[in-house]
Amino acid sequence: MIGAILLAVALAAMPVEAQRVPPKAVTIAGATGEIRIAVRRDADGAPVLPAPALLAALGGAVRLDGAWAEVNVARQPFRFLVGAPLYRFSDRVRPLAGSASITRDTLFLPLQFVAEIVPYFLGERYRYDRARARLVDLGDGAQRVAVADPAGPAPRRSSDIRTPGLRAGHVVTVDPGHGGVDPGNPGLFFPRGTREKDVTLQVGLLLREELRRRGVSVRMTRTTDTLIALGDRGGYCSESCDLFVSLHVNSIARRRGYTGVRGFETYFLAEAKTEEAARVAKMENDAVRFESVQATDASGSGLDFILKDLQLNEHLRESARLAELVQKGIGAIHTGPSHGVKQAGFMVLTTARRPSILVEMGYSTNPEDGRFLTTRTSQRAIASSVADAVVAYLLDYERKTGTVSDAGRRR
Repeated sequence: MIGAILLAVALAAMPVEAQRVPPKAVTIAGATGEIRIAVRRDADGAPVLPAPALLAALGGAVRLDGAWAEVNVARQPFRFLVGAPLYRFSDRVRPLAGSASITRDTLFLPLQFVAEIVPYFLGERYRYDRARARLVDLGDGAQRVAVADPAGPAPRRSSDIRTPGLRAGHVVTVDPGHGGVDPGNPGLFFPRGTREKDVTLQVGLLLREELRRRGVSVRMTRTTDTLIALGDRGGYCSESCDLFVSLHVNSIARRRGYTGVRGFETYFLAEAKTEEAARVAKMENDAVRFESVQATDASGSGLDFILKDLQLNEHLRESARLAELVQKGIGAIHTGPSHGVKQAGFMVLTTARRPSILVEMGYSTNPEDGRFLTTRTSQRAIASSVADAVVAYLLDYERKTGTVSDAGRRR
């Protein structure tokens, strides 16, 4: 009875796509070829895949731990509660449309794992073509593999059509701030258990989706709840990258009237001109304490060197322009006041070799901002406004320069 209730709740929480008629088989395509795995039905009639065959195709592994089955794909652990429509990922229990089950000593996983969960959380590596029931493994790291598709390219959807006038090949790095053992600020007015690292990741994944819809490729510094060193994040935006966008949530120390401070602001890398800008930079830079091997100090002479390099390449000016467009775009949808474009010495921006900005999307120490930042509709609105601003910047840059290489590099 309890299982039936849980299943009903999970089904209600799932999108329509998770409940449609399942395919007869799923194809896993990678650099070594393709493997076709038959879709079966469990005792409740839900579509499932045999874990041994699936994980052999994905290069993953499984470990049974009491009532839980831990499935590792691309070094990321997904824990399924056997017999219940629930799984755990990034320290959160999430609903499923079906259940993991064991039949004749074989673990079976819901089809949803391949069709939705893997491509959503590991989207930098895996793509799922629903029309063909085909999961493509693009490979690990910056070196992506080209996977042959005998059926030809998938039909393009209207949502995938590139922005009119925007040239192909643009790459933007999206950096959801904090992660892993670094929670960011605790989120005084966030729902219980939600912290800055959760909000930045939620908005970051939505921003990736919005940029892709506009025809812009995206490189994520993280797609899961993991810690990336401050000094390493900028390195995701190197020669083949156009822009670096870091997402954060502001907060303020307890003092008289502190919960009344709200609003948003966008930063680019330069010496701080105000005490408030210096305070925010110090707050974000303090995240380095969570790293086992701390990044090189970017203050002092290190920052001076970076600033000279940026100025020589005009990235400072371009960063300021991008910040202006993003600030204006968020201003059209945010319920709080705009604090404008600011500059400060953020460590996370020092290693990006392209124009880069850091967005403080609101204050977790303010009840109105807290609600705004944790509402899915508002998160998508933020992501959409930032994506529009990025595209506007790219279009403007193309008009000014006239040429962009096929890899998105400026000439």
